[in-house]
Amino acid sequence: MQAMSVKQGLNQLLLRPWVKPLLWLLCALPFVVLVIKGFTGHLGANPAEKLIKETGEWALRWLWLTLAISPLREAASLPTLMRYRRALGVTTFVYALIHFLAYAWLDKGLVIDDIIKDVIKRNFILVGVVALALMTPLALTSFNSAIRKLGGRRWQALHKLVYAVALLGLLHFYWKKSAKNDVSEVMVYAVILAVLLGWRAMRKGGVMGMLKVR
Repeated sequence: MQAMSVKQGLNQLLLRPWVKPLLWLLCALPFVVLVIKGFTGHLGANPAEKLIKETGEWALRWLWLTLAISPLREAASLPTLMRYRRALGVTTFVYALIHFLAYAWLDKGLVIDDIIKDVIKRNFILVGVVALALMTPLALTSFNSAIRKLGGRRWQALHKLVYAVALLGLLHFYWKKSAKNDVSEVMVYAVILAVLLGWRAMRKGGVMGMLKVR
C-alpha cells in the first residue's frame, strides 16, 4: 500500500505544470556549462575539439534517456513519464545539431566544399550526418499538430526511425573512439542500448514485432 501511494504521489508530481519547464532547464544546463567554460577559457587546450566532443556525447546521453522512458514507465508504474519523452527527443536533436554545427564552424570554417569532402572521406562523419538527417523529421513532427496531420499510424511508423538513429549514433561514436584505440566508453553505451532495445524486442515478440506499427 505504501509503495502504491508513493507511485501515485510521483505520478501526481509529474503532472505539475512546473515540471516541464524545469526539465527544459535541466536539458539546457550541459550546453550552458560548456558555453560558460568556453568564454572563461576552461575547455582545455583545444576548446573547439572539446565542444564538438561534449555536445556529441550529450546527444547520445539524451537519446539513451529518451529510449529509457518506456521501460522506466513500466518498471516504476509511472505512466506520466511519457509526457516528457518528446521533450527529451527534441533535446537529443538540438544537441546533435549543435554538435554538427560546431564541427562545421569550428573545424571546417563553414566552408561547404570542405565539409562535403570530409563527409565523403571519413566514414564516421558520414554516419553521423545520416543519423542527424534521420533525426530531423522526427524533431519536426514531435508536436501534437504533426500527429493529427500525419495520423497516428504514419506518425508511429516515422518515429520507429529512432532505432536506426540510435544504432548509427553508436557506430559514429565507435568509429570516432576506435581511431584513438579507446572503446571502453563505447562498450558502456552499447550495453545500455542493447538492454533498451532488447527490452522492446522481448515485449513486442522479437525485432519485427518491435518495428511493427500497431
